[in-house]
Amino acid sequence: MPTAALQSFEAIKYASAYPKGAVLFVEGQSPRGIFVLCKGRVKLSICATDGKTLILKIAEPGEVLGLSATVSGKPYELTAETIDPCQVNFVKREDFLRFLREHSEACFRVAEQLSDKYNTACHEIRSLGLSHSAAEKLAKLLLEWSSKNGEAAKQEPRVKMALTHEEIAQMIGTSRETVTRLFAELKKRQIVHAKGSTLMIRNKAALKALASS
Repeated sequence: MPTAALQSFEAIKYASAYPKGAVLFVEGQSPRGIFVLCKGRVKLSICATDGKTLILKIAEPGEVLGLSATVSGKPYELTAETIDPCQVNFVKREDFLRFLREHSEACFRVAEQLSDKYNTACHEIRSLGLSHSAAEKLAKLLLEWSSKNGEAAKQEPRVKMALTHEEIAQMIGTSRETVTRLFAELKKRQIVHAKGSTLMIRNKAALKALASS
């Protein structure tokens, strides 16, 4: 964005630090503004009326959270909770909308962000929603995670496991017990190897075959 727009944005943002487990906003809440994630990761989830939780995404630094609700004025579609200590820039809704009215270049960037989020959502729904088994979904999830941290090209990519088996189950729509059993099978077949919170993919070809089965 042009320097003038960046300076205007700097003037309306509030930099904050959040501990692990802090809730930035809740599904159904009126939009207060946007949250620009600068450091750490945030879990985005939705909750059914029966209390069942589905984790849709783990947001990474650089992502703008609450953008769609802030622009449309409709309630937040998701709940955003930090899973690491996070640094976040918050911008109030009225300030952000005024900023967009005054800087057309920013409007274009917002349109790009919303389009990217739509395309990503479609990809993830197709990738996980149309998978046939929990094993296939878990394999796709592990490959997706390994592709995001620059490890994909390595012979044995590593994945930092920040989520519990319960949370992974909420991402792929299965039970914690199933996730635990699947990880045990992957380790037994020497497809993955766990050391502390790091998971090493030792047989990428086998994991890819599982993801496309």
